[in-house]
Amino acid sequence: MFRKFSALLMIVFIFALSTACQKTAGNQTVSSGGTSEIANGIKYGRAFEAVNWGLPAVNTYLMYQAFIKAGGKDNQIAFWPGLFSWKNQTLTPNPDVIYAMPFINTETGPVVIEIPPADAGGSITGSIMDIWQMPLEDVGPAGADKGKGGKYLILPPDYKDKVPGGYIVLRSLTYRNYAILRSILKSESGEDITKAVNYAKRVKIYPLSDAVKPPQTVFLDVINQIFDSTIRYDISFCTSLNDIIQMEPWLRRDMVMINELKYIGIEKGKPFNPDGEAARILARASQDAQTWLSYRMDNDIEPFYPGTNIIMPVASDFTEAQSTSYRAADSYPLDSRSLAYYFAYSGIKRPGKGQLYLMSVKGKDNSSLDGSKNYMINIPAKAPVTQFWSVTLYDRENHALIKDMARASRSSRSTGLLVNSDGSVDLYFGPKAPAGREPNWIPTASGGKFEALIRFYGPRKALLDKSWKMTDIEEVK
Repeated sequence: MFRKFSALLMIVFIFALSTACQKTAGNQTVSSGGTSEIANGIKYGRAFEAVNWGLPAVNTYLMYQAFIKAGGKDNQIAFWPGLFSWKNQTLTPNPDVIYAMPFINTETGPVVIEIPPADAGGSITGSIMDIWQMPLEDVGPAGADKGKGGKYLILPPDYKDKVPGGYIVLRSLTYRNYAILRSILKSESGEDITKAVNYAKRVKIYPLSDAVKPPQTVFLDVINQIFDSTIRYDISFCTSLNDIIQMEPWLRRDMVMINELKYIGIEKGKPFNPDGEAARILARASQDAQTWLSYRMDNDIEPFYPGTNIIMPVASDFTEAQSTSYRAADSYPLDSRSLAYYFAYSGIKRPGKGQLYLMSVKGKDNSSLDGSKNYMINIPAKAPVTQFWSVTLYDRENHALIKDMARASRSSRSTGLLVNSDGSVDLYFGPKAPAGREPNWIPTASGGKFEALIRFYGPRKALLDKSWKMTDIEEVK
């Protein structure tokens, strides 16, 4: 799915080293900076790769920090008891469901998450992940409990004690884990939103040691707070990565990074204090890594529907690696992983079961989607889903909801949605609503670029085999 990109990475690295080679005399290269320039070039290259490698863990850590800032504690749940606004500044969140986000810490022992059975009260689509956002298991009807509900037991690394019966056992390689739990709405009516909120609050989290008499689960209401976990591509990225290295054990698949990170000043058990020059090099590498990732989103992903700019933004090699917990001996798709977590924050153990995502960052004319222009997209009739479809717009710069917008999405369950005579739906994007089409309009901000994420919950065969097809977003003059 993804074209090879090693050539660009080599160009970036050579550029970093270029200052070391100032002139050539005959067949001999003369260095003006000597070995210090070469050392700085190597430091830049290793910092660049550290960003590429560390993205999913830093993503998780920033969400955890936002949770702690809001007043949360380990083994509690960040909760949005309603359809949230742009104040949820995580990466591409879904504003058409009710969100519960447990933050799990097993340093003092195993932790239980109870998922209620899918019933008249609702259902959950979601996943439990380690700090690297590797899915330990999906939950709900598309997960291990198959909608019957279940007690998921998250074990800490190297757990040796006997595991009690009656649990769906998840062995994590990290102490810190988290979950994305989406309580699915039947409609956007006040009654159905209340039902989905109440259903989500049936989730429980508690230490295994308290299983006989579990304490009441704490749901931290963050719906009216700025919950900002957007990634800053500067020296703070390396600071966050250092914090993670100090907290978590090294994974066998990542042992080569011990030496790589040591070269840029990140070493377990030691403080991270880069001097002025080192800090500038690390900041530049972080910024260039973001530029590289943005370039790849524009140019390095093949379309889901041939001949369109509608893409599936997660590579097949990464999807397979995640679903098998990176067990293949000859595959570790770090480039595909970093691109996925550049804009998203959730891994899926069983892709295509509970949800499927498509994305557009360009219109039909191959230009980036511009917030100052007007666009339209048609959702054909009879969308092959068992639950709903939705389209949500995000800021292209940080992949969060566009700030200060009254709403960010429209879905097949949106109140007052206008449907065409053939059963299809036209959605409109732009700074001003088209006359008479306001219920189908999603506002954008002039002066910035945006991206559109198209979600399908409960995808059916016609979506997976592409016999049901969408066309590109088109500019409306």
